[in-house]
Amino acid sequence: MQTSRSLVVSRKNIITGMILLFALALSACGFQLRGSADLSFKKLFIQGSKLSISKDLERSIKTNGVQVIKEAEDADMLLELMGESNQKRILSLSGGGLVREFELIYIVRFRVRQASSPLWGPEQTVRARRDFSYDDNALLGKAEEEARLNSDMRNDAVREILRRLTAIKPAEK
Repeated sequence: MQTSRSLVVSRKNIITGMILLFALALSACGFQLRGSADLSFKKLFIQGSKLSISKDLERSIKTNGVQVIKEAEDADMLLELMGESNQKRILSLSGGGLVREFELIYIVRFRVRQASSPLWGPEQTVRARRDFSYDDNALLGKAEEEARLNSDMRNDAVREILRRLTAIKPAEK
């Protein structure tokens, strides 16, 4: 018969072993924290329309070690936010003609240029799309779900813009 002290030690060993096994499995699956983006510029000037993603985009850029500046003359790269749009389309109807599913679409347009170049790059478009079921009996919940999905699409757009900025390499001198 084991003593209570040996049971506690045994239980601690099992828990420690489980934690080590979990950590090993997690590292073996290739999981890695996202980390920061590798941007080729250090100063960015953002111009154009104030969009719903402007603050989140600026915060994300600053988090990645780029200074968002107020004067275009001091910038290494210029980003122009040209516009955004939200669309909501009916995907399906019930037999009685009631809406059962909607499609939400978020589109943001932008372009970039290096400060050393007088020419803007081509206009780029980021699209995000979500489907969601709809029920008139759960109106408040569905309105909250729609707002959450719209917020998720804006967050996805910010990440996509950051990925595209990461792909820009400095001009050869």
